[in-house]
Amino acid sequence: MKIGIMGGTFDPIHTGHLLAAETVREALGLDEVWFMPAHVPPHKAEAGFSGEERLRMVELAIGSQSAFRTLDIELRRGGVSYTVDTMSELTGKYPDARFHFIIGTDMVNYLPRWNRIGELASLTRFAAVGRGGYELHAEDLAPEVKNKIDYCDMPQLEISSTDIRRRLREGRTIRYLVPDKVHDYLQRSGTHAAYARTTD
Repeated sequence: MKIGIMGGTFDPIHTGHLLAAETVREALGLDEVWFMPAHVPPHKAEAGFSGEERLRMVELAIGSQSAFRTLDIELRRGGVSYTVDTMSELTGKYPDARFHFIIGTDMVNYLPRWNRIGELASLTRFAAVGRGGYELHAEDLAPEVKNKIDYCDMPQLEISSTDIRRRLREGRTIRYLVPDKVHDYLQRSGTHAAYARTTD
């Protein structure tokens, strides 16, 4: 099977995440895309929502797409969520799968800084989803990394979790920025207050 891995904090998951996953699924002919909320990503502060809440929002967001599923191994492992550790675990557990780790094109320039990037590139390919406004320097990447990147064009959506958190703190609507079921979850649970603790 060809499996896409969509990692991230998902704080909260939004429409852009879903579009990126679907774009890569179609472009690369993936059988499934697994959404994997991080416990604590190396490059970000701790999330506003708990891991359990973020996992629940992901489950609600992807429920209508049968090719999408959730994966909680980084939440269960705890600590800082290094991608190389996760992919090592996944390739050991699913030796017949071919993995494609989904990133934004804005992250391509930062791949040399990722923990044990050479080892990571031996475990997975990277699917870089097109995002505007970034100058790529793929020529600066080591060949063993550069040759493992597939580029996928994607319609541009100016949506970010940072902006969604800001809107929540300001009491503004986030309808249509997040899937309807995520919006309803936030309304029902009264968890807007979690975003008063800024994670920017």
